[in-house]
Amino acid sequence: MTSEQAWVLGIASLASFMMALDSLVVTTALGTIRQDLTASLESLEWTVNAYNLTFAVLLPTGAALGDRFGRRRMFVAGLAAFTAASAACALSPNIAALVAARALQGAGAALVLPLSLTLISAMFPPRQRGRAMGLYLGVTGLATFSGPFVGGVVSEGLAWQWIFWLNLPVGVVAALLAARRIGESLGPNGRLDLVGAALVTLGAFGVVWALVRGNAAGWGSAEVLGALLLGVALVIVFVLWERRAKTPMLPMRFFRSRAFATANPANFCVFASLYGTMFFLAQYFQTVHGEGPLGAGLRLMPWTGTLMVCAPLAGRLADKAGERAFVAGGLLLQTLGMGWIAVVAGTGTGYLEILPALVIGGAGLTMAMPAAQKAVVGAVRPEEIGQASGVFMTLRMFGGVFGTSVTVAVFAGAGGYASAEEFSDGFSAGMGTVAALAFIGMLVALGMPGRRPATAPPQAVSAVPGVDAPSR
Repeated sequence: MTSEQAWVLGIASLASFMMALDSLVVTTALGTIRQDLTASLESLEWTVNAYNLTFAVLLPTGAALGDRFGRRRMFVAGLAAFTAASAACALSPNIAALVAARALQGAGAALVLPLSLTLISAMFPPRQRGRAMGLYLGVTGLATFSGPFVGGVVSEGLAWQWIFWLNLPVGVVAALLAARRIGESLGPNGRLDLVGAALVTLGAFGVVWALVRGNAAGWGSAEVLGALLLGVALVIVFVLWERRAKTPMLPMRFFRSRAFATANPANFCVFASLYGTMFFLAQYFQTVHGEGPLGAGLRLMPWTGTLMVCAPLAGRLADKAGERAFVAGGLLLQTLGMGWIAVVAGTGTGYLEILPALVIGGAGLTMAMPAAQKAVVGAVRPEEIGQASGVFMTLRMFGGVFGTSVTVAVFAGAGGYASAEEFSDGFSAGMGTVAALAFIGMLVALGMPGRRPATAPPQAVSAVPGVDAPSR
């Protein structure tokens, strides 16, 4: 690994570390935020989905801006926006202000995360990308592993606002290092597809708005149906436009690749199951087991710790064995783990009864993530990695919004916050839902192509896709 490669990998990993830590500490602090700001279930959902909403709808545009105006420039701008929004979260006087600041965080992340993947994938040749992305996910795993503990310590020992203040020093350091140590690069298209960017942003916003508002407004309401229909219509127009655009932000030929067309929806299900689990797991330990934020965070660490251990191994092995077995097998483990919790969880269930299921499910997710990411980015030519990363990350965040919304809807129908027994009933139903989402993803993953023969030339990437590069 050269010095330049090491700097790019280190800075991209630091940025991912900050955002992974933020996601986990927010999850652990949801119970404290609910009590401190007297937030409803819908408001709590918005603290998660406001971030996911802006992240999802701006991701394709963020990747396109990086290709057009410079990946380093937009990466630094995204870090600055995320850091400033974190300060706004910490200063929020009420739940509405917190939700608005979380939306601004998502806008910054929409620039940072896909461009971090693009920078790494462009810097490392195909034979090294699996190892590089495994290291990237391993650093992210350190944040994921420590996130519940840090969130618990901060929420219980200081105040929940400090979970956002933590981002400031990391964000400033990452932005300064990126500006000094990362070389500038552009994507293959010299022009920004403004029409395509507007169509996909508005279309994605309509679909995501319908998913987020479905529980509160009613799935058959005019608001939800109108937003969904308008969003779908704009996405269809976007597809038609991209088919004829001279410099499309998303070449439709990507979807002729079997790896690209199957790994993306499989990863959608990975993150739908993950976010549905994350939303309720810490709350279960606090509401049913009577733990504080710190106790809940400690109990989550065996689950999150699997990312630090499994991701580097999965990324490395996928270079040799292909991705399908890791994605399908990992989603099967998540199905079994969350199905186990759905069956045994109750007010009298001990922690040791669900600990094996947490480890199994966590290991499954962290097997599936790097392999699916590798298949998607490896399905395109090197100069198209930025566009592929934008698609991948957008569908990942759509999965998060969908998984949270569906799991919350199932929870609300089966239980609530009135008592530990009522919460436990809703939690069991929600875990059954995330197990079903993982199972659907496993079925999709079985359609991925198998391992590419070792004798295949590197140029075969675009024709026989799915082996050359992972992405987060």
